[in-house]
Amino acid sequence: MADISITQQHQLSRDNAMAAAQTVADKMASDYDVASTWDGDVLSFNRSGVAGTLAIGATDARLNITLGSMLKSFAPMIQEKVSHNMAKVFSGVA
Repeated sequence: MADISITQQHQLSRDNAMAAAQTVADKMASDYDVASTWDGDVLSFNRSGVAGTLAIGATDARLNITLGSMLKSFAPMIQEKVSHNMAKVFSGVA
């Protein structure tokens, strides 16, 4: 079960939604040193203590993150920061 689950609605085309997802992934790579790879419409990412997916749907993006035991206490802070970033990029404001 994911420690962090965020669903962000969007009205973007598939290409723009995937570009927004890549922006989120790039920010997470910068902030948390995670590596990511695409498999269709799903972006998977991981690093020691963190793993997850960002799935792009027609009207939403679903992020699920599983944290290792050392990072679980930071879940609220991570969720707030990532949620804010997703809201910006999927609204087209970023």
